[in-house]
Amino acid sequence: MYYSYSIIFLINMKQKHCKLVLVTGGAGYIGSVTSKLLLENNYRVVVIDNLSSGKITAIPQGAKFIKGDVGDINLLRKVFTKYKFDCVMHFASLISIADSIKNPEKYFKNNVVAGMNLLQEMVATGSCRRFVFSSSAAVYGAPKAIPINEETPSNPLNPYGQSKKIFELFLKEYTNSRIIDCIVLRFFNAAGAYITEDGIWGEDHRPETHLIPLLLKTALKQTKIIINGNDYPTPDGTCIRDYIHVYDVAKAHILAMDNMARGFAVYNVGTGIGYSNLEVLQMAQQVIGQKINYKIGKRRVGDCPILIADVEKIKKELRFKPEKSDLKTIIQDAWLFCQNQLKKYK
Repeated sequence: MYYSYSIIFLINMKQKHCKLVLVTGGAGYIGSVTSKLLLENNYRVVVIDNLSSGKITAIPQGAKFIKGDVGDINLLRKVFTKYKFDCVMHFASLISIADSIKNPEKYFKNNVVAGMNLLQEMVATGSCRRFVFSSSAAVYGAPKAIPINEETPSNPLNPYGQSKKIFELFLKEYTNSRIIDCIVLRFFNAAGAYITEDGIWGEDHRPETHLIPLLLKTALKQTKIIINGNDYPTPDGTCIRDYIHVYDVAKAHILAMDNMARGFAVYNVGTGIGYSNLEVLQMAQQVIGQKINYKIGKRRVGDCPILIADVEKIKKELRFKPEKSDLKTIIQDAWLFCQNQLKKYK
């Protein structure tokens, strides 16, 4: 039995110019939720995903699925020749900070080179002009001022963040040349699950590296969590992050598409509120009603102490307002997803 929310996000359908959307990485966590939300709001969706980390079961019913890699020029040429897209939403990327430090070449190849192939074929075929890029707060590194606004210098601490920054620079040059129009969304810590009457879409990376699912899977005895460092310059010594519900991240992508102007724009996607790792732990224990055992480990290379978004720009220009991003709701939805996954595999 799935739970549905009484409040449904409605896109302003007066803007009829966006009808067919290409979603790269649409079998992944955020890409699949965005695809679902697009379909709910009467858009047609084509998904490209190589299923290296995404799951075919996550692709919502109604989306056209093409299995393949966004780095495959021949495949892209066929897709862009066959379809005339109103917008491309690019989610396909590798996302693990720790893995990027161990395997930087893999991240630059996937997140930069493959992305360039996507842009090249999109432009060469004339299939589409508008592009929404799913970027990351990791581009900021360890900023001196908190909260972080979009003018904060980009100084990534790891290859993952560097790969996002480099691709942003390519996008800006394309827009400066008036080849495309683009909005870059730098979202902070996406979490939670999207729950509808016909399904549930949540975070299930393999291996899992994100705090909230790790906490919940520890409670279900599927793993053991280690809090990475308690000697940061924060009130309780653990890292502080800005958590935003995956539904709200998906909503931001659709708002960006529907309100895109000519040129290049960057927006933070967050709440402007930060929680430490231990505060998230305490809320998770409150939500599930049990203690979660954990250990304190060493700092993780590439982590910065505090990442909190300044979200005034996206609120003002895109009229973005998070609906489900209070920490309790995020964890409640993630917990329902974890329990559902446990039942599925029993």
